[in-house]
Amino acid sequence: MSLTGTDAYDSAGPLPSLVERAVAAARRHGFAHSCRPEQGRLLHTLAGGAAGIVGETGTGCGVGLAWLASGVREGVRLVSVERDAERARVATEVFADRPEVEILHGDWRRIEERGPYDLLVLDGGGQGKAPGDLAADVTRLLAPDGTVVIDDFTPAPGWPPLHDGVPDTARLHWLEHPALRATELRLARDLSTVVGVRRLPPAGAG
Repeated sequence: MSLTGTDAYDSAGPLPSLVERAVAAARRHGFAHSCRPEQGRLLHTLAGGAAGIVGETGTGCGVGLAWLASGVREGVRLVSVERDAERARVATEVFADRPEVEILHGDWRRIEERGPYDLLVLDGGGQGKAPGDLAADVTRLLAPDGTVVIDDFTPAPGWPPLHDGVPDTARLHWLEHPALRATELRLARDLSTVVGVRRLPPAGAG
């Protein structure tokens, strides 16, 4: 989710048709917080490597989900959770002709009803950024060698990464997570994302 993400599509250039449909829905319903095009293109690329199920928290009006759905191979399922009932309804309409896409209404933890995921995008809960928002348990939600994406960070020039002048504990949680091989990718001057791959268990481990 980006505070002015929907407006960023005014000059985004050619888009997949499904993304255009979702952006149009977001504009009609006054939803400003769609994922930015830079993030969407990353999701599109990562989705192409998924073989089973793709999950997302925070559907919004479906822009990020549209990037994912436009990138996956045939046979891959997608599940997204949206806490706002009206936005969930709007997104369901956007994907009405895409039977491989399932949108659940409720708290982000409903993502636990499906999976484990080959690719999990934490955009509307489970990031551990906000007070009271627990970080998702990737050891349960990710398939072995599965990928998690946590977006909407501001690029940090040094180490440790700072937020309001103090170490950014939410970002460090993911970058130093013992179950992940994680890195931060800079997508724009003001935007970065953390991508982590679940470590495979040691050979011979039960």
